[in-house]
Formats: sequence, C-alpha cells, structure tokens
Amino acid sequence: SIMGQRMLVWDVPTRVFHWLLVVSFAGAFLTAESERYRDIHVVLGYTLLGLIVFRLVWGFVGTRYALFRSFCFKPCEIKDYVASLLKSKPKHYVGHNPAGSVAVFALLALGIASGVTGVLVFEEVGGDMLEEAHDLVSYAMLGVVGLHVVGVLISSVMHRENLVRSMITGFKSVQPNQAINRAHVWLGVIMFVAVIAFWIGYSATGLVGSNSGVKNTQQHSNDD
Repeated sequence: SIMGQRMLVWDVPTRVFHWLLVVSFAGAFLTAESERYRDIHVVLGYTLLGLIVFRLVWGFVGTRYALFRSFCFKPCEIKDYVASLLKSKPKHYVGHNPAGSVAVFALLALGIASGVTGVLVFEEVGGDMLEEAHDLVSYAMLGVVGLHVVGVLISSVMHRENLVRSMITGFKSVQPNQAINRAHVWLGVIMFVAVIAFWIGYSATGLVGSNSGVKNTQQHSNDD
C-alpha cells in the first residue's frame, strides 16, 4: 500500500451523505415502477434532493477533500489519469482522483435533474414528456453509478487500497500533513437523524393520506 499512516481523510458528513445517497437512489430506483411503493419512491426522491443540496453547500464550506476545488481537474488531467490507469501506473490522489471527480459531478448534476423532474411529475406538471425525461435521467444516473463502482474497484486494485472501506471509516494511508483534523461527527449525526425523522414523519402522514390516495387512483382508473 501507499507509504504513510492510517489517517482521517473523509469527514463524517461526507460519508453519511455518500451512503444515504446510495440507499436513497437504490431504493428509489427499485420502487420506480410500482404503484404500491409510490410513497417510498417519493420520500426517497425528496431525500436524494435534500442530500444533494447539503453536498453542494458542503462542497464550499466542508473539509479539505470534500471541497469542490480539491477535485476540480482540467480535462487534460482527467485524460492523463485515464491513460495512466490503462498503463497500470496511475498517479495517486489522497481525495477524489480525476476519474472519480467526473463521476461525482455527473452524479450531482443527474441527481438534481432526476429529483426536480420527479417532483414535477409527482405534482402532475409536464405530462408524459417530463415523465420520460425523469426515466431517462434516472437511467443515465444508474449508468454513472455503474461506472463509478467499476472505477472504484479498478483504483482499489491498482493502488492496493480499499477505497470502499475508506469511505466507511474515513481513513486512508497518507502523510500526516495530508490528513484532516476534524471529523465533524456532530453534523453527520444531525444529518442522519434528520433523514430518519423525515422518513418516519413522511410515512406517518402518508398513512393518513393513503385512503385519499386510493380514491385518487380509482378516480384515475375510471377516467382511463
């Protein structure tokens, strides 16, 4: 592995964001076609949007490797990194590498597009065209997720470091001057609790509103 000590690189809010986004996107994608799980799909869609809004802010005020400026690479740097991967001699980065940075920005952009189109579809704005756009963007996001996972696995093998584990523990083998000094645990805890509270609150009101939902569904089927 890379010479260095196991030190903190990823703060807690960044890790909480990452894994809650994984859960929200996976859950929303799996419930997309089901009328029965529509409420779950909607609540996870709102969660995804909320998480991304947090990440946009954290990208400007967060810790060293969470900052967007720490992984804003020029196109030539991205090209060189991909070329170095193909030659099996990739340059090592403490935070996001250039290929990973493309995935991060693509996922944030597609996540916003998916969330916003989803909200509009849910509010019955924009008709079939917007619904198709929502599906298209969501499949594009799935594609980027797939590339991201493959990239993480390839990088993990080539750099001989477990990148998935580092996004769980926050630790990587780095030089002492490359570590971050604050984990911001409190903020990660608040985020996690807020999301769980939102899910519980939404499901509680959802149960109240489910009877009217059934009537609306019947109304629609009668109209058809």
